[in-house]
Amino acid sequence: MAVVFATEGSTYVKPGALALFGGEDVRQGWLSGGCLEADIALRADAALQGGEAAWMEIDTRGDEDLLSGAAVGCRGRLHLALLPLPLMPGWDALARGWLAREGGLHLRLDERGHIEARVGSHSRAWSLPFGGERPASLAVHIAPPPSVVLFGAGPESATLLPWLRELGWITTLVEKRPRWRGQGALADHPIEATPSQALAAGLQADAALVMHHHFELDRETLDALVTHPVPFIGLLGPRRRQQDLFQLLSPAQREALLPRLHSPVGLALGGEGPQAIALSIAAQLQRWRDEADAPA
Repeated sequence: MAVVFATEGSTYVKPGALALFGGEDVRQGWLSGGCLEADIALRADAALQGGEAAWMEIDTRGDEDLLSGAAVGCRGRLHLALLPLPLMPGWDALARGWLAREGGLHLRLDERGHIEARVGSHSRAWSLPFGGERPASLAVHIAPPPSVVLFGAGPESATLLPWLRELGWITTLVEKRPRWRGQGALADHPIEATPSQALAAGLQADAALVMHHHFELDRETLDALVTHPVPFIGLLGPRRRQQDLFQLLSPAQREALLPRLHSPVGLALGGEGPQAIALSIAAQLQRWRDEADAPA
């Protein structure tokens, strides 16, 4: 696993970026536009075969890099560690905890080759020989993946769910209607229940999308979300539909929802049809996530 600990200048990724490398050009994740991965894969394989972790710096700030065979064109520097996961027992459990959003991943390396990792209340440590010029102690925090729950499936969710998963979101679909519940196969976590049942069972998420295309089910969902702490609530449909739904809620309920409500959900990108709507929703969620993660 390649972990970016620091960057300088213009780079494709920022600290905290991850990529997995394996045999036969197996890779998950990107650290560049494709121009650096071959070199990283070779170094990662050498580290694994040598039974060691490795430190790697990639510097493309010089003028000669503009005309090199790789032709990166980005004047930047990456500082990354190559960690041989097969030699790190207990890593899989930490990774599962991170994917389950038990906490962010805290990684620390020191000049002695000591590696510490923590997710929530669980931690592991390893001591490995380190190849390459070893830096002083470095640490990075990788936030857990964002999560979104879709209350209701429809024409848009068939496109939206795969896109959100590709973008790194953990997706949940709450849908029990026979016509649409098959789309649960597109989500990480399908739940066949009513919105109020799912929320009463302790469902948590960073964002909620209310998109049943069914007035009463959307009203039920908004009613259940009033006391739920989810910070982003997206409501599909025109603003007039939101006004009609709000007429069935109390003033206190409306006041609790409005600061978090995005209605109609989605950026005004133009276009018509399910795919265009899915694109607008995915774009708004990405922008909101970026703004939420930005330092104050």
